[in-house]
Amino acid sequence: MTTEPTSTPTEVGTPDATAWGRKARGSLRRYRVMAWITGVMLLILCVEMLFKYVLQLPGFNVEGDPRHEAARIIAMVHGWVYVVYLVTVFDLWSTLRWRLGRLTAMAAAGVVPVMSFVLERRVHADADARIDAAAGPQA
Repeated sequence: MTTEPTSTPTEVGTPDATAWGRKARGSLRRYRVMAWITGVMLLILCVEMLFKYVLQLPGFNVEGDPRHEAARIIAMVHGWVYVVYLVTVFDLWSTLRWRLGRLTAMAAAGVVPVMSFVLERRVHADADARIDAAAGPQA
């Protein structure tokens, strides 16, 4: 994948480059936080599914015992966290003007266990390099 931006400021050190760099760094920071939260919630959801379907523990039963709503709550929280994660993914992707494949991979990272942690490192390195190159030495 290429990491060259398609529409970042062309002159290093200009006010446009500095403003774009601040916006891009903010988008990256939000993405990183949500990638970690989403990854943790997905791991919790996977453990919950293991308890529910494999071990069939009380409180996580398939029949949906109303006294124990841990399984439902975990699934709902992960779902809403994933929605917020998608918003941050789109924000970072559109700010850095990456290709559609990167957007797809970043979105999929929120539903594949452990992938959000792995992809977050790679995305952070690529984004940091692009922002540093576009914003110049003062960033």
